[in-house]
Amino acid sequence: MDIRFMGLDAPLLHTLHNMLDSDDSDAANKSVSAPTRTYVRDARAMAATPADVKEYPNSYVFVIDMPGLKSGDIRVQIEEDNVLIISGERKREEEKDQGAKYVRMERRIGKFMRKFVLPENANTQKIAAVCQDGVLTVTVEKLPPPEPKKPRTIEVKIG
Repeated sequence: MDIRFMGLDAPLLHTLHNMLDSDDSDAANKSVSAPTRTYVRDARAMAATPADVKEYPNSYVFVIDMPGLKSGDIRVQIEEDNVLIISGERKREEEKDQGAKYVRMERRIGKFMRKFVLPENANTQKIAAVCQDGVLTVTVEKLPPPEPKKPRTIEVKIG
């Protein structure tokens, strides 16, 4: 594939092209310590999904742009009791007019994923996710601070 098609010969595109080609190499060329195909795919998905994380007095808020996605295309999960996973897939729209062809394709398609390790005070039982105007907002409430331990008096008995 010629990466200079349509005037796109930037170094970033060349690097991405090489990364995609590296997945197609045969298994004999891979060393034992080389990352698996799943790891590489997940790493790409995570790198391509930017997020803002805000902390409020009573909650943590994760904001991710998801233009063109429906709520059914997005998954919000808790794994291992404290890992928030936001994932999904953006698919290419089916063309109704069979005579049309793409001149340029720049919008990203494919899987996306982000993992966030939640702090100890995150209440994983109280999580809300809302997708509005192409922006996903996931709110994780904080647990109330623990009550300070009061000294306990032990009665001393005689004999």
